[in-house]
Amino acid sequence: MRSGPQLRTQRLLLRPWLPADLEPCAAMNAEPEVVEYLHRPYSRAQSAAMIFAMQRSFTDRRYGLWALELPEQAPFIGCAGLLDVREELPFAPAVELGWRLARPWWGRGLATEAAAAAVAHAFGELGMGELVAYTARRNERSRRLMERLGMHRDAAEDFLHPALPRDDPLAPHVLYRLAA
Repeated sequence: MRSGPQLRTQRLLLRPWLPADLEPCAAMNAEPEVVEYLHRPYSRAQSAAMIFAMQRSFTDRRYGLWALELPEQAPFIGCAGLLDVREELPFAPAVELGWRLARPWWGRGLATEAAAAAVAHAFGELGMGELVAYTARRNERSRRLMERLGMHRDAAEDFLHPALPRDDPLAPHVLYRLAA
């Protein structure tokens, strides 16, 4: 099941996915607070499909979401990395910086640390010129993280997420960009 490089930060290991990651990933993706700004929790099958898609992305593109491990403390705390933006989004094609942590690991700077490692990999090893990140307008935690990473928002690029009904409170989204 291993594919893709691994990265180390001061506290984290960003690594390929392991079979043992499925259950904690499915639990994370079902946590109401974790998926509050997604339009619904993931089922176990959707979590398995996400893991498979990330493994394939590393094979095909040399990037994806890594599993996050906190060595000597927790074998799986979430995921972070790079994703191709879905073609139906108004700013596609682009590469998105993304992250998700299980609730017990919030508030420790771990998502910022993991995302910064993914940014360095994207602009260094992969030679990318720009990354984007987007979220529901109401998602202040993710927006603050984007700003801590030096990402910038142009309100003219805000959009309604096409996968959601226009009147859904999560439909209004903001887009942030980061140039190399």
